[in-house]
Amino acid sequence: MMTRRLLQLFTGLAMYGISLAMFIRAGLGLDPWDVFHQGVANRTGLSIGVVVIAVSFLVLLLWIPLRQWPGFGTLCNAVLVGVFADIGLALIPPVSLLAGQIGLLAGAIVLNGIASACYIGARFGPGARDGLMTGLARRTGWSVRLSRTLIEVIVLAVGWLLGGSVGVGTVVYALAIGPLVHVLLPRFMVPEAAPKAASKPEPANC
Repeated sequence: MMTRRLLQLFTGLAMYGISLAMFIRAGLGLDPWDVFHQGVANRTGLSIGVVVIAVSFLVLLLWIPLRQWPGFGTLCNAVLVGVFADIGLALIPPVSLLAGQIGLLAGAIVLNGIASACYIGARFGPGARDGLMTGLARRTGWSVRLSRTLIEVIVLAVGWLLGGSVGVGTVVYALAIGPLVHVLLPRFMVPEAAPKAASKPEPANC
C-alpha cells in the first residue's frame, strides 16, 4: 500500500509540473496561481519552476499563524512541481497554430486533473496553496469556497498586473478542473488501512 501511495504521489506531482509547462506553451491563459508565478518570473528573470518552488515555501510560512503543519506530500509538492515545470518547458516547444494551442490546452487541463487526483488520493497532505485555503477557512469560519475565491482573485489580479497570462484558458480551467477532479478522485483515492482487530486473549488454564 505504501509503495502505491508513494508512486502515485510522485507521478502526480511530475504530471502536475508537466501540465503547467503545457499551459504556458499553449499561450491561452493560466490558472490564477500560475498567472502569479509567471508574472513574478517575468519581473525577476527567474525560471517559472524556481518561482513556483519559492512561492510554495513562502506560502508555507503563512501556515504558521493558521496553526497548520505540512505533511510529507506538502513538502514534495513544494519542490517537485517546480522542477518538472522547468523540465516540461525544456522539452515542449512553443506552439503557434491555434489548433495546436487548443489541443495543448485541453491536454494540460486533463493531465492537471489526473495529476491532482493522484497526489490528493495518495493522502500525504495538501499542497501549500490548498492548505492555505483550508487553513484560512478553518481559522476564520469562512467557507472553503469563499476562502479559495478570495485568495485566487488576489493572486490573479497581482499576477496580471505583473504581466502573467490571463485568457480563455484561465476561464476554461476554472470551469473544468473542479468537475474533472470530482470524477477522477474516487478512482485514485488510496483506501485507508483497516484497523487491526484486537487479538482475543488466550483462555486461562484452570
